Amino acid sequence: MTLWRYIRPVKPVDRRNGNGIMSAIVTRNDRQPPGRDIAASPAGRTFGPNHRWKVLGIGVAANAGFSATFSGIPATAVVMRQGYHLDNAALGFALGLLGLGVALSELPWGVLTDRWGDRRVLLTGLGATAAWLLVMAMLVVPTKLAVPGVTLLSASLLVAGLLGGSVNGSSGRAIMGWFGEGERGFAMSVRQTAVPLGGGLGALVLPSLALALGFAAVFGLLAALSALSAFFAWRWLHEPPAQGDAHAAATASGPAPLRNIEVWRISTAIGLLCFPQVAVLTFASVFLHDFAGMGTWVTSASLAVVQTGAMVMRVWSGRFTDRHGNRRPFLRVCSALSALAFLVLWLLVIAAATRPALMLLVPVMVVVAGISVSAWHGVAYTELATLAGAGHVGTALSLANTLVFVGFCLVPIAIPWLLILFAWPGVWLAATICAATAWPIFLRAA
Repeated sequence: MTLWRYIRPVKPVDRRNGNGIMSAIVTRNDRQPPGRDIAASPAGRTFGPNHRWKVLGIGVAANAGFSATFSGIPATAVVMRQGYHLDNAALGFALGLLGLGVALSELPWGVLTDRWGDRRVLLTGLGATAAWLLVMAMLVVPTKLAVPGVTLLSASLLVAGLLGGSVNGSSGRAIMGWFGEGERGFAMSVRQTAVPLGGGLGALVLPSLALALGFAAVFGLLAALSALSAFFAWRWLHEPPAQGDAHAAATASGPAPLRNIEVWRISTAIGLLCFPQVAVLTFASVFLHDFAGMGTWVTSASLAVVQTGAMVMRVWSGRFTDRHGNRRPFLRVCSALSALAFLVLWLLVIAAATRPALMLLVPVMVVVAGISVSAWHGVAYTELATLAGAGHVGTALSLANTLVFVGFCLVPIAIPWLLILFAWPGVWLAATICAATAWPIFLRAA
């Protein structure tokens, strides 16, 4: 009995079923192999057969740029604490508001995307983000004359998160519109690799930049990245050909995402699976240092392997599920394997407390658990967007990302309390429970 038996292909189903839910997004690319002919938009603009790859590149650039902001600014925490004269509580509050801004704005931006179109929302969001980061570079940085207070810094980061929440839903809708059913899982998975890629580059570059040139350079560089992504979107991002009819059909055929229980189930499962992932991304280095006694090189290498493995697995999983048509079974297996990996990590932590020789296995298990709980993103977002229908892609993706960023807010706050009450075994047991809870949700949403 092998793993592949449980990731078996499922028979194609008629997406336009008696329940009235259009689970597939019907576009010209679904009726013929994508990229074979030169297509024309309703406005008469023609696009070459490979234009969809430019759209994918825009989605990757936009998400990588915002990920560099969201993940890179917290990476400067030590320098920020010193430069802005903050204590740990004030620092955590300021950084937490950055995630809160994204959580609050994701859904409104998604609704606007479905009404205005992905081009208009992405240009507005990226342009406003670039402008705001430029304002921060000029006015919200410590100088020899004055140091901004925690209130100004926190409010500025909150606004940056509110504006940056525009990226996910709009870029996802664009990709789902330009790629056919046989390529969407791969395309969305490639887009999702931008998150660890941008976050890794931000964490690599921004702390040194802040130390050498100050936060004016940090915010200025991030503003330039958003402006560059906005330029690419202005130049190449357009509505896909024949989208109007497809959107009208999909919108009329199914309920709005916020009234669709299946959309809520998938979104909830996505949010639950992100809780243990956030635990690894935010506290794995502290865990490896404090509990396992690992040095900087081991902790950095472990997190680098997690991010690299996540990128590789996301691309592979997208291509694999496109070929076999088995997104839902794959998601169930991912949640089960993630729960199993964190369960083993929990048991290993308990055993290593009395058997120090087992400490050498702890970084390995952190890597395994981190990759397992990070491999499914593109597949899950593709399944969610397909379930919602073309007219509701932006809203559905933004609903899921709202729950994801709720995790980014709550998990770093909850882990210190879990450490006080239950130590590290309690942290990883909680991660196990979250991953295990997602499995029956994917099982029911068939």
